[in-house]
Amino acid sequence: MKRPLAIIALLAFIPLSGPALAQEPKILPGLWEHSYSMQTESGLLEGAMNQLAGLAPEQKAMMEQMMAAQGVSIGPSGNTIQVCISEEDAARNEIPQMDSDCTQKVLQRSGNTIRVAFSCKSDPPTSGEGEITFINPKAYTGRAVVNTTVHGVSEQMNIEQKGKWLSANCGGVRPLGQ
Repeated sequence: MKRPLAIIALLAFIPLSGPALAQEPKILPGLWEHSYSMQTESGLLEGAMNQLAGLAPEQKAMMEQMMAAQGVSIGPSGNTIQVCISEEDAARNEIPQMDSDCTQKVLQRSGNTIRVAFSCKSDPPTSGEGEITFINPKAYTGRAVVNTTVHGVSEQMNIEQKGKWLSANCGGVRPLGQ
């Protein structure tokens, strides 16, 4: 169960974490929903993600608790997550990283688009490049190419994602990094 959890967490924060938002564009604090789709050559990761939907209720509850401890709520479809961005992080125009073993470098800024390279010394090691375009302070679209290992096999994922601000009130979702 660890590998799908790590991938879900990674998907949400690839283009939005750390220094990539050190300047414009601004984001709003509050509850955000990140949705994504992915495609891999082998289909192994998609299969692992589909297994999440079929978990027994007690296993699903345990997984949701583990993610909630990190400030992430998984949506009912499994390809959306909700995160809370604190006012302090939004004021710094920064989203805390869930994994301190990840580094990110801004490759290019052009208008409302940011292109980044990232590398995580996680298990499995993961790296790639992503691009995010902010439509406004309440919405973005993005894509990334992620290189990782699934069941001992090198894998490349193509990810498309969207983010939208839902509310100033995060409800039961804790701010990230707290």
